[in-house]
Amino acid sequence: MFDNLTGRLAGVIKTLRGQARLTEENIQDALREVRMALLEADVALPVVRDFIAHVKERAQGREVLQSLTPGQAVIQVVHEELTRLMGGQNAALNLASVPPAIILMSGLQGSGKTTTSAKLARLLREQKKKVLLVSADVYRPAAIEQLRTLAAQLEIDCYDSNAGQKPLDIARDALDYARRHFPDVMIFDTAGRLAIDEAMMAEIKHLHTLLDPIETLFVVDAMQGQDAVNTARAFNEALPLTGVVLTKLDGDARGGAALSVRQVTGCPIKYVGVSEKVDGLEPFHPERMASRILGMGDVLSLIEQAQKNVDMDEARKLADKVKSGKSFDLEDFKSQLQQMRKMGGVDALMDKMPTQMAGLAGAMSGQAGDKAIARIEGIINAMTPMERRKPELLKASRKRRIATGSGVQVQEVNRLLKQFEEMQKMMKMVSKGGMGKMMRAMQGRFPGLR
Repeated sequence: MFDNLTGRLAGVIKTLRGQARLTEENIQDALREVRMALLEADVALPVVRDFIAHVKERAQGREVLQSLTPGQAVIQVVHEELTRLMGGQNAALNLASVPPAIILMSGLQGSGKTTTSAKLARLLREQKKKVLLVSADVYRPAAIEQLRTLAAQLEIDCYDSNAGQKPLDIARDALDYARRHFPDVMIFDTAGRLAIDEAMMAEIKHLHTLLDPIETLFVVDAMQGQDAVNTARAFNEALPLTGVVLTKLDGDARGGAALSVRQVTGCPIKYVGVSEKVDGLEPFHPERMASRILGMGDVLSLIEQAQKNVDMDEARKLADKVKSGKSFDLEDFKSQLQQMRKMGGVDALMDKMPTQMAGLAGAMSGQAGDKAIARIEGIINAMTPMERRKPELLKASRKRRIATGSGVQVQEVNRLLKQFEEMQKMMKMVSKGGMGKMMRAMQGRFPGLR
């Protein structure tokens, strides 16, 4: 989502790093570029003005102008101000209440409330919470059934409401059910509309009064741009919102909503939707997002993903194998691709890598994307176990057989083998000369890496 903004800011950062000293003039030029980049990203104008004013004040201060590395000092200021703009620190859910802690989900139709409710239930279950899902969306066809299906898929309790009931009756009955079944948390999914209207607001206000939730979350589609900010403001005036969930952050919108919604509503962004999968909801960390926007990557989130999804025994076996000098074969290559898929696929990983490393990964893969991984796996699966262990056996006739078996052209098989050879060389460098030698070799092979 932030690709364009990251690209524009990378140019500003490169210019600043090239300055021997900073003056009001070159700071002004840099901030003009930052202002244009933010406006192009659809960040609200009042938010841009406030952001630029804060950065300008700090960038022209004595500690920056007298710094030994003034360019880096300004970049640090921009990073800190981006973090401040998006809330400063991660805002966790407040569940400190007599069970059940009630979370009321609000937002327009199509924003992703129902799937977000299920994703949030899954996250809370990982925290050892007993969760009850409730749907009061009696207006959208199959909305109740959708939540019931997601709950069954995740093996989470779902209250048995139906479209013939009134939302307030569902709320009363669900509260009575919760008192008898003792969930720790009850997530209440409400109806959305295609646009804000009085009837919708009146209904959700009555639900809020009856349920008295400890958390009232506003779910908003990040791809709405400025509309997302305006809608968030309207809901915040009608309800005592405690937080925002931004969905579809993996889309191709310009990302302005993520930078504007916290400032405009005063409500912290608590979660972001990063994919349509049931595990595609993450806590929002302003500092990490600021690093990603500035092309610095999000290494902490990558580590957390690895700890959660990677088979550490498999990773340890591969590390021991490489360290002992044994050959890295196509079975190992396939295993690494499967581990990558568990961590969300290529796109999710590239999004969290520093810009330079993401560029290198793209150059090495030749074709980015999860479809390419599936195609590579298909080609490897078409090989015999002996061919996977000894790729040197793969001559013309074998390649033709593999191409036919996996439904690709022979050129695709050759491309895979070339990529595999590059990976094999790197693994040999790790076993012989360590990471530094491997990085120097990669810089020679891919000049864009600096």
